[in-house]
Amino acid sequence: MESQIEPLPIAGAWKITAEVFTDHRGSLHEPFHSGQFAEATGVDLVIRQATCSTSHRAVLRGIRVTEASGPAKYVTCLQGSVLDVVVDLRVGSPTFGCWHAERLHHLDRAALYIAPGLGHAFLALSETATVLYLLSQSHEDAHEQTVNSLDPDLAIAWPTDVTPLRSASDAAAPSLFEARQARTLPIYATCVSLHGKAFPQFA
Repeated sequence: MESQIEPLPIAGAWKITAEVFTDHRGSLHEPFHSGQFAEATGVDLVIRQATCSTSHRAVLRGIRVTEASGPAKYVTCLQGSVLDVVVDLRVGSPTFGCWHAERLHHLDRAALYIAPGLGHAFLALSETATVLYLLSQSHEDAHEQTVNSLDPDLAIAWPTDVTPLRSASDAAAPSLFEARQARTLPIYATCVSLHGKAFPQFA
């Protein structure tokens, strides 16, 4: 089975759409294929941890961002649908402060690769939504920062027909300006130095 793998407008982010085999029994697809992914992106993604979350409709998680040396994320929706957003939080990046959204649905079989240093958030669109994260390293809270997903300066176009439900920590997260002033955001040059193969747009 061959997946369609394409770079997104933010360097270091990729969309992977799996080919699906369907017959009278049901369907079969490969959410992740290391060989195909490495050939398309130049990134040898080794999975060290898998984490699964289930969210009710309107739950908004993130924006979470790891330091430059933190884990890459490979995200797919196993059940239901989400609006998944990648945000460039790398200070010095040509697209710093920009975001890109993709709707992930269990019937579309799409996934996103998110390089270290990029922010990630999603909003559950279905009554329940189950999201699977494959991580290149074990998750550590101490290596992760949060930026406010409703920051008006970011102006992410979340759906307007729901009132987002957030955790107390996500709601209290700093704005992009505050996080930059506090020097808690990753540096683009460091990300490129460590993970440059994932940035074909600026190679």
